[in-house]
Amino acid sequence: MTSRYATLRRSELALLLPELLLSGQLIDRSAMAWCIGAFGREGMTGVAIEEWMASSPIYTKRMQRALKYEGTDVVTIFKGLQLDIGAPPQFMDFRYTVHDRWHGEFRLDHCGALMDVEPLGDEFVTAMCHDIEDPTFDATAVATNPRAQVRPVHRPPRRPADRTPHCAWTVVIDDAHPPVTESEGCRRLRKSRAATLELGEIDPADEGRSDYSGALVSDLDFAGFSHSALIRIADEVCLQMHLLNLGFLQAVAGRAESEEQRQEICAKQLLGIAGIAAERIQGALGLPRSAEGALRVLELHPLLNPAGYVHASVDGEISVEPSPAHVDGAWISLCGPDNVAPLQAIVRAVDPHLDVEVEGTAEDWTARVVERAEAAKEFTEVAITRVSSGAAFVFQPRKSLPITPVG
Repeated sequence: MTSRYATLRRSELALLLPELLLSGQLIDRSAMAWCIGAFGREGMTGVAIEEWMASSPIYTKRMQRALKYEGTDVVTIFKGLQLDIGAPPQFMDFRYTVHDRWHGEFRLDHCGALMDVEPLGDEFVTAMCHDIEDPTFDATAVATNPRAQVRPVHRPPRRPADRTPHCAWTVVIDDAHPPVTESEGCRRLRKSRAATLELGEIDPADEGRSDYSGALVSDLDFAGFSHSALIRIADEVCLQMHLLNLGFLQAVAGRAESEEQRQEICAKQLLGIAGIAAERIQGALGLPRSAEGALRVLELHPLLNPAGYVHASVDGEISVEPSPAHVDGAWISLCGPDNVAPLQAIVRAVDPHLDVEVEGTAEDWTARVVERAEAAKEFTEVAITRVSSGAAFVFQPRKSLPITPVG
């Protein structure tokens, strides 16, 4: 099935990709407020650990294979982080040092997640930077080498309060290390349609870079990749979001007191990220604040991508039909005639006067964008996600320089 991102120019895709990566990071900004309310801080921490441990080994390996940089060394781990929704460029400003194949370091000159959590106090900072990071960094590395260990040099809570870099870590691969194994949640998630979805191959004859083999670079230059490669990366990044969300669904289901509570939390998570992601897509691509612009944002939104996972067509309206995403119980299964709010959040991010009218069944429906005389208020769930500094984050031009081993 042809990717919807194939309708964008190469230059547009280069602008969109950092936005997609950042939107993936902001999923948790949308989700965790509701988890704290339902399960407390410790329960929220457990959800975050389980969702990332379940999803990151799967999507990390997918990206390695897509861009042909599979390996067992620290360079492979660092390349994966550069294409990971857990580490969107600049907002999570990873700086890398490679000593040799088996030894490296990274620091975060800026951690947007820390900026969001720090005002909440040391307990929340410790939950994120200690309780969550310790198992999830190793879980991400297991996709490359199960004997990789990611360990802190220093990390928040910051002492002194303005300490920079925000944190620093070593990465060491040693046969003497006990191997890390995948979590039970990861093993369950491997059976999902998202984990096994096949996407279009990258055309090696296409102008531009078709893979990420060769040297590790300080900052990925998305504009240097070919049109074909950018399409595949965009689709993979959207799958990362779906896999993270499916991991989230598993973790919430294990804690919710009822099916109603589970559905409510998951619907609120989608609603918050739907509006913020739409706003950033519209702004990055300069799409018109009109019904036509809203349809275009819907077409490019992670909710409806990749095309092989979420079956939909756009021709003056959005038509959705049963798809692998429905089988998985992914985001799209929370949308339809009985729940138009996520679609409303997307179109209202383009213009608050816009609305949607949806007809059909739970898995087979059509949505039309319409205009109302009165502007709608922003959903509370979107406003809560907007508290994150990532909602208004501005990417800056960077030079992409090769990183040479120092040892």
